[in-house]
Amino acid sequence: MGEIASLRDAVAALVHDGDMVALEGFTHLIPVAAGHEIIRQRRRDLTLVRMTPDIVYDQMIGAGCARKLIFSWAGNPGVGSLHRFRDAVQNGWPAPLEIEEHSHAGMANRYVAGASGLPFAVLRGYSGTDLVELTDTIKPITCPFTGETLTAVPALNPDVGIVHAQRADRSGNVQFWGITGVHKEVLLASARSLVTVEKIVDRLEDRPGAVVLPHWAITMVAEVPGGAHPSYAHDHSDRDNNFYVAWDTVSRDRETFRRWLDETVFGTTNADGGMPR
Repeated sequence: MGEIASLRDAVAALVHDGDMVALEGFTHLIPVAAGHEIIRQRRRDLTLVRMTPDIVYDQMIGAGCARKLIFSWAGNPGVGSLHRFRDAVQNGWPAPLEIEEHSHAGMANRYVAGASGLPFAVLRGYSGTDLVELTDTIKPITCPFTGETLTAVPALNPDVGIVHAQRADRSGNVQFWGITGVHKEVLLASARSLVTVEKIVDRLEDRPGAVVLPHWAITMVAEVPGGAHPSYAHDHSDRDNNFYVAWDTVSRDRETFRRWLDETVFGTTNADGGMPR
């Protein structure tokens, strides 16, 4: 486990048509290059899972990779809507998109249940919201000890979990720090996992607040410097705010988006996320 491979080979080995795939990262360490490689390999009928789908999922949906989206919030952070996502939901372009909406707390607890080997998670959320009526995977449950009515949500166990991290060693152990989101939970909950990293080193150095995941918990590791762009990788790169602003214009129009896709994703193996043009 923790096998080191190229990004192309890792995606080819791990991501299959029809899979449930989770690319996670909360504002930070978002595995954008991995998303582009999935597009490049023309994967189809994927169930995409993410707490906060942003522009990489907009790109994957617009490229026709997705059949369903399981999420808790979607948008171009700090800018506005995801226009390829909206087009798929409202107009079925390039393909109809089924959606399953949860709260942040619900999604996080679903990953924790999946990582823990439990069938579902229990929380006090969702009361007073329309999600209970609109989402089949939200059910009331009575506490056997207090009689209180709580909410149950099923565990999330993706076929493939993908994240970006700062570094790994040559044995496939991964280290990351900063805003760690649900990196650990999604990797442990998934049947197969891929971590793209800024750098592969001979030895992981001790660092306060860092999380280390052992090689036996990870399927594959790929060295992809800049693989989180336009999101940031703490101590390695800054957030590219101009990209997010420019994406709003690119994504509004189908033909402009198609040209961007051909030039920036299909037309290159560049891993840095590609500036919209």
